[in-house]
Amino acid sequence: MKALNLGVLFAIELIALGAVAGYGFTRDVPTPLSLLLGFAGLAVMIAAWALFGSPKAPRKARGASRVAFELVWFGAGVAALALCGAYLWAAAFAALCVVSKTLAVAWEQ
Repeated sequence: MKALNLGVLFAIELIALGAVAGYGFTRDVPTPLSLLLGFAGLAVMIAAWALFGSPKAPRKARGASRVAFELVWFGAGVAALALCGAYLWAAAFAALCVVSKTLAVAWEQ
């Protein structure tokens, strides 16, 4: 079960990245601007994870700051899905994040 949860944790990280990028790419704006929005959102998410969220991050968030970071980071994925009109997917993703992160804390992953 613990190994499965590690896979789910990785999957929700990728889903959050994809949701934010997808939101940028699907805006009803000229194509160059939608590309810029999609790649910029992806770049910001990757940079934030590399600096604060990754296990090898130079300034790894811990304790309450980790909780706040993950609420914002995964919340951005949920918000992006909701803003695209995928409300059920956003709710399912939010529930999956809560369950998986709760198990990760309980199992010290």
